[in-house]
Amino acid sequence: MAPTVLATRLGELWPDIWQATGETLVMIAFTMVIGGLLGLLLGLALYLTRRGGLFANRVVSAILNVLVNFFRPIPFIIFIAAVQPAARAIVGTGIGMKAAIFALVLAAMFGIGRIVEQNLVTVPNGVIEAARSMGASRLRIAATVLIPEALAPVILGYTFAFIAVIDMSAVAGLIAAGGIGNFAQVYGYRQYDTAVTWVCVLILVVMVQIVQVSGNFLANRLLRR
Repeated sequence: MAPTVLATRLGELWPDIWQATGETLVMIAFTMVIGGLLGLLLGLALYLTRRGGLFANRVVSAILNVLVNFFRPIPFIIFIAAVQPAARAIVGTGIGMKAAIFALVLAAMFGIGRIVEQNLVTVPNGVIEAARSMGASRLRIAATVLIPEALAPVILGYTFAFIAVIDMSAVAGLIAAGGIGNFAQVYGYRQYDTAVTWVCVLILVVMVQIVQVSGNFLANRLLRR
């Protein structure tokens, strides 16, 4: 493709590229806010109910672990199709952005839940015992001791999850949710336009770099305190 033709084509597509980028950002934002909060609660529940935890409960712990271990390994391209019936029942549609966000939130919740649990395990037992000896309630310990002590690695875990969600959002085009990944597939891959594909790739790379640098910065600031 001649340079003038390439420039003309990209010039015509820029408005659509920015719209697709906006769609990706919307999906990511909703996913990280809702899925991030649900994942934090799930991770806390996994940690607190495990053997020796503040709310140790063998039955609840087993159920939560089976649930996470069942859904977490499913590739998102299969997961997004498998949860379509649930999406129709809860958000009213099995296709489009709402359905994609529903699937992304569920996938993020299970992944983040395990990440949070694994980081909470690194909190020394002595810190927890010291808080208990001072008369702090179990809920207060969870909120004011566990989370702050593990906050730096948890932020790095969320950074990893954030980047994974960017990756998963590219699959959302399979159910007509739009996004930059779908744009690259439709206007780049299917039309054999390498330039369009690489523009989309660079946009995604910039997103990932911003997230990774921000996550590293916040975690390092917390570790220095």
